[in-house]
Amino acid sequence: MSGSIGLARPTSYTHGAWETPLLGDTIGDNLDRTIASHGDRDALIDRVTGARWTYRELGEQVDAVAAGLLATGIRKGDRVGIWAPNRAEWTLVQYATAKMGAILVNINPAYRMHELRFVLQQAGIRLLIAATEFKGSDYAAMIAQARPECTELEQVILLESAEWSALLAAGATADPAELAAAQRELSADDPINIQYTSGTTGFPKGATLSHHNILNNGYFVGELCGYTEQDRICIPVPFYHCFGMVMGNLAATTHGAAMVIPAAAFDPAATLETVAAERCTSLYGVPTMFIAELADPNFDSYDLSSLRTGIMAGSPCPMEVMKQVIDRMGMNEVSICYGMTETSPVSTQTRRDDSLTQRTATVGRVGPHLEVKIIDPATGLTVPRGEQGEFCTRGYSVMLGYWNDPGRTSDAIDAGRWMHTGDLAVMDEDGYVAITGRIKDMVIRGGENIYPREIEEFLYSHPDILDAQVVGIPDPKYGEELVAWIRMRSGTTALDATTLREFCTGKLAHFKIPRYVHLVDEFPMTVTGKIRKVEMREISATLFPANAAETSSGGQAQ
Repeated sequence: MSGSIGLARPTSYTHGAWETPLLGDTIGDNLDRTIASHGDRDALIDRVTGARWTYRELGEQVDAVAAGLLATGIRKGDRVGIWAPNRAEWTLVQYATAKMGAILVNINPAYRMHELRFVLQQAGIRLLIAATEFKGSDYAAMIAQARPECTELEQVILLESAEWSALLAAGATADPAELAAAQRELSADDPINIQYTSGTTGFPKGATLSHHNILNNGYFVGELCGYTEQDRICIPVPFYHCFGMVMGNLAATTHGAAMVIPAAAFDPAATLETVAAERCTSLYGVPTMFIAELADPNFDSYDLSSLRTGIMAGSPCPMEVMKQVIDRMGMNEVSICYGMTETSPVSTQTRRDDSLTQRTATVGRVGPHLEVKIIDPATGLTVPRGEQGEFCTRGYSVMLGYWNDPGRTSDAIDAGRWMHTGDLAVMDEDGYVAITGRIKDMVIRGGENIYPREIEEFLYSHPDILDAQVVGIPDPKYGEELVAWIRMRSGTTALDATTLREFCTGKLAHFKIPRYVHLVDEFPMTVTGKIRKVEMREISATLFPANAAETSSGGQAQ
């Protein structure tokens, strides 16, 4: 036979290292193991409340809350909601629910009334633990308003209330054998956490995660960061999200490192002051946070010499920002992570010795014990290296499913247990992945994933709005900003950005409120009658360039 057969290009498939075994523990058992090894080391420092606990003291506090939950009648599989900003008690509830078997439901502190009600009802929350208020939001009043419609909500405990003190007291005097017995009944594959992620069809979806999912993800993120018991991790990112509670807290406790809370919500000065005062070795944030820290007028007065690493995630990092984080903050080993709530969250991560280009142009390589492939969305076939397709991942990190939503679960996870992310990506010859876009229309604003459809559905409730479409445009501060294209009903008064914000405030989370308004008679359409969002984004970027101060049709930027 004559002629030659050309070698096919490698496909966009890769898997992570297998040498370090997965953890088979529950979260409670793993915490007990860390306490036994590092009991006298700092575990949690909360600059907000002043709490400062060693691992042994943290364990005592966690056990008190866990036993207190059992004393109130909470059992394995019951849903316990937490609605509070970052504080020591959030961490106690995280580990206490994991230890006694309840399913923790994270509630975004920015949620407003209709979002809170939906989560309470959809998850069937039996007990809600909440702050009294935060950033002007009266949590207690909103809970009281929502409660009559939430038939499964039996108990509400406000932090710093008599009820919270009573729960701690009940736990402190409980028979330790009861908690030990409950802990023995748990499996690493049990659901332990529900995190809500916005859906394309309106209301959020509850990604349901097991001990095995999030314990291992936190552990391997920490492994790739090189964490040991000597590390002190500054966590200004929110606990309600995987970034804080998994990549932060669980990465720390699986390595005996310290969790350090600089503030209830992100504050650049408080973060820098905390790093200096607590000699933190690692700092987390989305690029917007690092930009704010670098721009702090007193930046040069802070001693950041203890920093060596950290994690930047949530949106792409500009090259210049990465250079400053390394040069001015000393974070030479800073890591870029990519993932989604449904994958616990991290799927790919840059390594400590990766180049500057690899840490800005890519989101790194697949993590240990995970598989990644890039597929042609039309055929489902794996594309050759260097070609764009949909990012899919499989392994221990893939969620159990969406809570009580088998239809949307099967849409996201195929028969082979591959999670389809909806993100477009390219894998190079060395296995590095670059995220190039989104199949759907998700907007990432300041690290928050926003699906326009949810906002559009809400805008339809305005009596003067005939139709609305929402798109994202580039923004130098937040990565992306929202533009609402609006068709007004005949004979009504034109809306602008100010009046639209007034309508949305208190009903939508602040990060979901469009900054710009563009009034139109018709939307750009294809010949088949589909709305052309690509064209809308292009037009919007022209109408509202970076740092624009005004919107079209008289609307003011907010």
